[in-house]
Amino acid sequence: MKKLVSTLGIEKPEWLEYRRKGIGGSDAGAVCGLNPYRTAMQVYQDKIMDDLDEFDNEAMRQGREFEDYVARRFMEATGKKVRKANFMYYDEDHPFMIADVDRIVVGENAGLECKTASPYMAEKWEDGRIPLSYQIQCLHYMSVCNADAWYIAVLIYGREFKYYKIERDEEMIADLIRIEEDFWENHVVKGKLPAPDGSELADSVIAEYFKKSKAETIALTGFDEKLSRRQELAKDIEDMETEKRQIEQELKLYLGEAEIAENGKYRVSWKSVSSQRLDEKRLKEECPEVYEKYRKTTQYRRLLVKAA
Repeated sequence: MKKLVSTLGIEKPEWLEYRRKGIGGSDAGAVCGLNPYRTAMQVYQDKIMDDLDEFDNEAMRQGREFEDYVARRFMEATGKKVRKANFMYYDEDHPFMIADVDRIVVGENAGLECKTASPYMAEKWEDGRIPLSYQIQCLHYMSVCNADAWYIAVLIYGREFKYYKIERDEEMIADLIRIEEDFWENHVVKGKLPAPDGSELADSVIAEYFKKSKAETIALTGFDEKLSRRQELAKDIEDMETEKRQIEQELKLYLGEAEIAENGKYRVSWKSVSSQRLDEKRLKEECPEVYEKYRKTTQYRRLLVKAA
């Protein structure tokens, strides 16, 4: 591994600029399609856009704040010593792979990834399981740092602390390098948006990327088979929604005026719920100036498919 830049005292904009120079550990799972919260499309957008992404939220901030605590708990639990790397690294053989690791394990050719998790996500760490995206992140670091293993420690807020050791897997690392190289060379370098994965996140990226439309008609080629399949899926979904709704209607008839029905396997509730909403029609009629002042127009592109 080679040192790309010292992270001691580095300002966030400069750190973000260096992150754009390659694929980092937190990008790897998304590039492989294994991160439920981020897509390859979003990683691509981060790497090619002119404006630096300074997005932050409370969960991300807490993760950074608790990193030191997780590292200390790891040392207490294992008797091992860890230290900060204070550098961003890159792989000399694959320069598009970069790594800004949490800790290096002293006396071992290994590192440590520190994580925090909500109690609601605790089941993802049960029975020795590690979320796939995090496994890929650790394999990425092993590749860049030429390490033999990588530890991952997680603090599940208010409940427990766990740690695991992930051994180096040459076959998986080779596959990871191949996927990352394809993404970098054929998408980032060429400026070509990756294929969508069907997620809502991909919807948001496409909507952002192609905000406006032009009054232009182009030939539709290469989609007949997929559009036929879309029609079949739409019909299947409609049929399943009808069946689902029928079952729910039968449940309502069974409950009658009762709020809850339960047995050893299921609990069904049908309770009265009140909600409030703005009466736009009345507001427009009685206070037209207020209505106009606070009316918000949103613009979006609507996709319609019709059979010829």
